Amino acid sequence: MTARIGVVTFPGSLDDRDTQRAIRVAGAEPVALWHKDKDLKQVDAVVLCGGFSYGDYLRAGAVARFSPVMEPLLEQAKAGLPVLGICNGFQILTEAHLLPGTMLRNNHLHFICRDQKLRVENAGTAWTTDYSAGQEIHIPLKNNDGQYVADTYTLDKLEAEGRVAFRYLDFNPNGSQRDIAGVSNEAGNVVGLMPHPEHAVEPLIGTGRTDGLPFFTSILKKLVNA
Repeated sequence: MTARIGVVTFPGSLDDRDTQRAIRVAGAEPVALWHKDKDLKQVDAVVLCGGFSYGDYLRAGAVARFSPVMEPLLEQAKAGLPVLGICNGFQILTEAHLLPGTMLRNNHLHFICRDQKLRVENAGTAWTTDYSAGQEIHIPLKNNDGQYVADTYTLDKLEAEGRVAFRYLDFNPNGSQRDIAGVSNEAGNVVGLMPHPEHAVEPLIGTGRTDGLPFFTSILKKLVNA
């Protein structure tokens, strides 16, 4: 049976079609979810894609957090549903308190778009098992509010529990504390990161590499073997 992975579209989402394509390339079935949907159509996992939901008014992700679709997502994520938040999706997950910390404007106050080198810190989450801990990958990055911040207690807790999923290498593009590019929840089913793995699943697009594809093959293998 083919795994079904939902992709939520909010007003202002930009990368829903790219994310659906990445899921299809990995061998799963993408399922379009609209921000006003009050159920998740019995999907096996959900991706909150990148963009500028609701124009990023108030704060990035602050309005989207209250969309109707978030009510069942919050409930099911806490019960173990795998959820991946990419860029704006990561921001939404922090606003919804599914992930700790928050996102601020880039420290240089400019939008940034570049190929970014990362180190995989945690290869044990639902979305990272096809990577190896310590593996260095290149993933496209594009954000305006990508500076990850949290209090010292939270940062130390994330480090101690191995919940920093990805870290920026060579260059910190937005001033994120401790070079953090992505984190997970305690159970490892919810992961958020600022770079865009959906733009690195085929050699003809993005970085010219397929370093983002393991996100989608990881969750597919988890669902198939569950």
